[in-house]
Amino acid sequence: MTTLHLLWGFFVANVLGYGGGPASIPLMENEIVNHYHWLNAAQFANALALGNALPGPLATKIAAYVGFGTAGWLGALAALIGTAVPSALAMVWLMRLLNRHRKSPAVRGMTLLVQPVIAVLMIALTWEISGNSIHGAGIWQSLGIAAAAFLLLQKFKVHPVFVIVAAFAYGGLVIR
Repeated sequence: MTTLHLLWGFFVANVLGYGGGPASIPLMENEIVNHYHWLNAAQFANALALGNALPGPLATKIAAYVGFGTAGWLGALAALIGTAVPSALAMVWLMRLLNRHRKSPAVRGMTLLVQPVIAVLMIALTWEISGNSIHGAGIWQSLGIAAAAFLLLQKFKVHPVFVIVAAFAYGGLVIR
């Protein structure tokens, strides 16, 4: 039954997560933390941070991690199927449909109006994860890391991978 829950939980989060990985992460968090309780909020934040530090799509990494931790290899497979297969099938179908109707005002309106919803979901997730960060590392270290990351990304144009790895290393070496 757990494998079916993994399949369904990740299916729901990824089918309803219009806009790709970033939009599906808050929905995945809801399923993983609030609905099924496979991880708590701090564990999810750690999985998200680790997933961001590794190459590849974030949603599949989180699915594999949670699935394996919950039900072993079969759980990882079920979570990955729930994450990847519906998206792939929907992408093929929707691209055909959107290509056929790309000049339609309704299609243009749909794609423009869903963007604010995705932005709000990302802000809500950032707010929740920053609360976990402040609780774990303290407000001053969290603000310092955020300021350093912002400066490195915006002013010095450092690649995000190096900023993530540096923050990951700082957290592992300084904040225990």
